[in-house]
Formats: sequence, C-alpha cells, structure tokens
Amino acid sequence: MFPLRSIGQTWTIAWREFVAMFRVPVGWLVLALYVGLWGVMFVQFVLVPGAPATLRPLFATAAWLMLPIAPAISMRLVSDELRTGSYELLATAPVGDLSLTMGKFLGAALYLLAMLAGTLPLVGVLMAVSQPAPDVGPILAGYLSVTLLGLLFLAVGLLASCLTPSQTLSFLGAMLALLVWLLATTVGRARAPDSVAQILAALAITDRLSGFAKGVIDTGDVAFFLVLTAWFVLASSIAIAVRRWL
Repeated sequence: MFPLRSIGQTWTIAWREFVAMFRVPVGWLVLALYVGLWGVMFVQFVLVPGAPATLRPLFATAAWLMLPIAPAISMRLVSDELRTGSYELLATAPVGDLSLTMGKFLGAALYLLAMLAGTLPLVGVLMAVSQPAPDVGPILAGYLSVTLLGLLFLAVGLLASCLTPSQTLSFLGAMLALLVWLLATTVGRARAPDSVAQILAALAITDRLSGFAKGVIDTGDVAFFLVLTAWFVLASSIAIAVRRWL
C-alpha cells in the first residue's frame, strides 16, 4: 500500500490533470464529441417507436465509440510534459514513478467519469418516454462496462504518451494499437487457426461488453479489464522510470 504522503502526491497530480483538461479546448471538444456521438446513436437506435426500452445498442458498441476518445484524452498526459520541458521538474521532484503515473491516470479517469456523467440525461429521456420504464439493472451494468473499458483504453493511451513527446504520435499510436486489438479479436479471430483463435477469444473486448449490455456482471470480465488496466499503468510507470535513468 502507498504511504500517506504518496497518496497525497498522487491525488494532487490527479486533480491537477483533471482541472487542466478543462483549461484547453481539446478537453471540451472531446467531451462534446463523445456526448454527441451518444446522442446520435440514442436517436437512431434507441428512440425507435415499438423498440424495447434499452440502452443495449449504445453499450454494445462502446468499444468503437471510445476508440478515438480515450487516446484524445490521454495523448497529452506525459507527452505534453516532455514537449514543454516541464517533465524535468517532475523528474527531479520527490515523487515516485508509480505515484506520478497513478496521478496522471487518475486525473484522466476523473475526466472520463465527468464525460460519462454528461450522457446521463439520455437515461432520463428514456425513462420519461418509455412505458414501461426500462430495468435499471442493465443500465447500471452497461455504465460499469463503459467505465471499465474507458479505464483500459486510457491506460493504453497513457503508455503511448510516455513513449513520445509528440501528442499526435501518442494519439495515433494508442488509437492504432486499440484498433488492431479490436480487429484482431473480431475479424482476425474468425480467420485465424483454432489455437490462435482461442487466444484471441480470451482477449476479445467486444465479447465481454455484450454480457454487461445484457445486465450480466461477470467477475471474470471485471477482472479482465482491471488486470489489463493495472498492467498498462505499471508499464507506463516503468517507462517513466527508464526516462529518469537515462
């Protein structure tokens, strides 16, 4: 466990990153883009006369909706520090590599939660226009899945941000890696040999999201997202440690 001082340092960094997201245009743009995408999908696939009152179409496609969003959030976390030279101050500060990494990640996670909160009015609209009202359980499970997915994608983006001072390269690298992951575990799995297909099936993100969208919370699926998220955050911490040594 972190000592109290490390927890305080982590929270200070996290809050600074969270507030900084709303001081730059990209922070508001990303938030508006994501809520807008949800709104378009909501009108097209949820507010359909005679259709079941459910947000399942949104949750089932969450991975593809989050694909450009998470890299846009995470691209500046460390890359901006490297580009402006402010990383040198952080590198010489009495802050542990893991505290620094966790602070950056938690700041992005807070922004993610704020972004998801912006979609909650759509739930209110669905409740108001549906008769009978939709079951709350699948909606809560769906939001849990989007949160876990977003955290995993942010962790991948954080690692990309640690590897380059260019925000553009960080964004493209993270999005390309996530796109390859999604395509390999969907389209690629169908064409791969059985031995490889089994591995790809175990790494498939979309398969695990479908269970949440139905209101089923599998502890194995939750562990899948949490373990991989922790792995990428740890890898980011190692990348930062290597930069300090160089």
